[in-house]
Amino acid sequence: MHDSAMAVWPELPYGAWSETCSTLHLWSQVVGKIRLAQTPWQNHSWHVPLYVTAKGLTTSPIPYGPRSFEIQFDFNQHVLDIGVSDGRGKRLPLQPQSVADFYGAVMAALADLGILIAISEHPCEIAGAIAFSRDRLHAAYDAEYANRSWRVLLQADRVLERFRTGFIGKCSPVHFFWGSFDLAVTRFSGRRAPLFAGKVPGVAAQVMQEAYSHEVSSAGFWPGGSTADALFYSYAYPSPDGFREAKVEPRAAYFSERLGEFVLPYDAVRNAADPEAFLLEFLQDTYEAAARSANWDRLVLECPQGMPGVCRDVGDESVGSQ
Repeated sequence: MHDSAMAVWPELPYGAWSETCSTLHLWSQVVGKIRLAQTPWQNHSWHVPLYVTAKGLTTSPIPYGPRSFEIQFDFNQHVLDIGVSDGRGKRLPLQPQSVADFYGAVMAALADLGILIAISEHPCEIAGAIAFSRDRLHAAYDAEYANRSWRVLLQADRVLERFRTGFIGKCSPVHFFWGSFDLAVTRFSGRRAPLFAGKVPGVAAQVMQEAYSHEVSSAGFWPGGSTADALFYSYAYPSPDGFREAKVEPRAAYFSERLGEFVLPYDAVRNAADPEAFLLEFLQDTYEAAARSANWDRLVLECPQGMPGVCRDVGDESVGSQ
């Protein structure tokens, strides 16, 4: 691999890997829908996402009768690992292949392991999408850029996990939503939100309404798309008065009227003298803008960021933000 691919925060120009990104998006949906089909529904669809690992992305254990199985993308060895609690497993190569071939290979491997699952073949959150078994359009796999994208997720996950420790109210895990193909963490004020009225391709209205049933401040990383390179984002739902006009740091951040959220270009982060501190400043500033604008009870909801091996002191009632 090139030096840039092995960097802690590697280059990830969308134009260089757009076809691979689109294919991986759809492959992740095949795997994600398998988890969705077998996992009891959790609030805000928290049973749906994948999770960043030291190898790639995983479903975490999925129940199947008395057994469990797990599916993991390994972007170091470039394989899809399927492991079952009875000790059996399958390993499929990640290589240039159509979505239809990938879908067929995954479902056949599961069947060989005695795991018979039917999923919806219609992709979510992609306008004009093709059913998995008929999609021979998306078939790219650039191993270098697949590895780079995972390395960026690994760093983003680390920083989002650190950011998450500064909140003791209800908060999501840091997880990767295969529908929107982004890594996210979401904080909740505890108050109900207006019924979500937006429409998302391939997603039932009631799913989106449940996902946004309460006020949120959400932030994450998106690897890029047809209109933009990779970026970090932060939004509030419902968007409170004054939020979009808030002045936030670092200076490279801005409110995108088109996206309806604050964004920070990934390249600005990777080129910063201290990328982690730079990104944390963006996450904290945009969260505070949302919390201030919406009048969140910050004294109750916030705490100092966690430290390894140090238990939070609950004896001091002044630990929240002042």
